[in-house]
Amino acid sequence: MQDIINAWPDLLNSYIHKEVLSISGCDIEWKSPSIKNHFAEYRDADFLCEIGLSELTEELQRFWPKNGPQWDALGKTSDNKGFFLVEAKANVPEIVSSCGATDKESKKTITERLYETQRWLNCRAPRFDWKYGFYQYANRLAHLYFLREKTHKEAYLVFLYFVDDPTHIPTSQEAWNSALKLQKKLMGLSAGSLRHWGSIDLFINTSDILELSETSY
Repeated sequence: MQDIINAWPDLLNSYIHKEVLSISGCDIEWKSPSIKNHFAEYRDADFLCEIGLSELTEELQRFWPKNGPQWDALGKTSDNKGFFLVEAKANVPEIVSSCGATDKESKKTITERLYETQRWLNCRAPRFDWKYGFYQYANRLAHLYFLREKTHKEAYLVFLYFVDDPTHIPTSQEAWNSALKLQKKLMGLSAGSLRHWGSIDLFINTSDILELSETSY
């Protein structure tokens, strides 16, 4: 992710522009992870500040408890109207997670916000509590709901999946497709509804990154 954002952002931008035609004429400025800030990743009020939405800080604090999602990448369009939140995964086991909140009020707030998000996405009969199983996926969707529905921003949530990453558990496109199809089914979600509200699945083959790396020298 660090290499893509800092060395080859056009690779990611080309994928996004194909999916989001409304911003096809705008450049995307990636704010993190930036080499200038030692590849820092941001959450809570800090992520809003990075994309120029610091005025929403108090609303976010009311919406979600502290220690919300830590974003793998953050960007915005050159006209400051479109905002991008990125969650990246390299293999199927990484999509499994559960809520670690222990504070009673925090868990209550999270439960309420996830339920609101389900209603917004027209979720159909989820097979389990969204705080468990695929919690990271769920809380990222909740923050998309916050930006799009609660604050009326043109936000996009990019789930970026690396194909055939040789460093740990190489995962084929077919394996990703099967796992993500099951994930959405269990969560009561439809791909069409997710796309309508700005949630995008992108797949980048690590061989494309390797080729860019080799041609850079």
